[in-house]
Amino acid sequence: MDKLQATVAVTGMNATDNPAPGVAVARSLRHEPGFAGRVIGLGYDTLDPGFYAEGLLDGGAILPYPSAGREALRDRLHRVRAEMGIDVLLPTLDSELRAVLALAPELEQSGTRTFLPTLDSLERASKTHLPKLGEDGRIAIPPSEPVLSAEAMGKLGGKYGYPLLVKGVYYGATIAHNESDATAAFHRYAAQWGLPIIVQKYIPGEEYNVAALGDGKGNMAGAVAMRKTMLTDKGKGWCGVAIENDKLTEITERVIGALAWRGPLEVEILRDTQSDDYHVIEINPRFPAWIYLSAGAGLNLPYLAVLLALGLPLPHPLPRYRAGTMFVRIAIDQISDLATYEQLSTTGTLRPSRKEVR
Repeated sequence: MDKLQATVAVTGMNATDNPAPGVAVARSLRHEPGFAGRVIGLGYDTLDPGFYAEGLLDGGAILPYPSAGREALRDRLHRVRAEMGIDVLLPTLDSELRAVLALAPELEQSGTRTFLPTLDSLERASKTHLPKLGEDGRIAIPPSEPVLSAEAMGKLGGKYGYPLLVKGVYYGATIAHNESDATAAFHRYAAQWGLPIIVQKYIPGEEYNVAALGDGKGNMAGAVAMRKTMLTDKGKGWCGVAIENDKLTEITERVIGALAWRGPLEVEILRDTQSDDYHVIEINPRFPAWIYLSAGAGLNLPYLAVLLALGLPLPHPLPRYRAGTMFVRIAIDQISDLATYEQLSTTGTLRPSRKEVR
């Protein structure tokens, strides 16, 4: 079978202690034996570490921040496509999805495919609207409410009790043990991501994560479940292991079916250790930062997303992923030269010569 020769642009090249998913998505494509195409990295800062990973990218470019507006993003993507060619665009950040979704029809006319949810699905999966997803009783979701003022935190503390979860509209979650903690988290996330802030009832238990693909018709096109085994001080998974759990798969299928989801997503699920009930605590509308585990475990979800974007058939049957496969993150110093930084700083683009990935 011929190998896929497409050029795929991946956003989210930041890879610090709170990494974006882009580097993991790019590594997944490099890992796939059936992929012989090019990978273009798109980031927001000249020092995004993904730009400096030897052998990872065939090119790169700096994007305007989402606050610059859709027109700025549109113009930049068209310039990058003219210079490097983009067959498929895989956005990996929550904050850019709405802009890319709005531009998707125009991008497709110019030859750049995406595989994204509808705006309605995206809204229904958001933290603000998540409780409505459980109204039919098929998906258990902890009580939560959006908050627009710090004064409202005290009322919800009395309603739900402490501890409770305080979440930013895009990223971040803090376990608040009292009103002072809750108020501090409110101001921190409001400054970072704006309003509303979401307050969710805290349920003690074990957290699981499922990365999946929806085909846009209510069907799941593949999924890998994972349990975090070590967390950073920011609550991010530093180690994790792929697991098989029919309940997690069933819940994820329900979520995808209820939303008619199209494209990548991550479903965060909590098992109540007292009642053994499972609750969906969050839906992230893109691949997670640990998605390279799917490639390592044998079911390469980013590669499948590229096939779907191009309208190509998926392997049948899909390979089963290997439960027990682990990931362990490492912190390494990447050696580069000043010319790479100067290219990005002066031209906003990067044209490295690809070497073997180390």
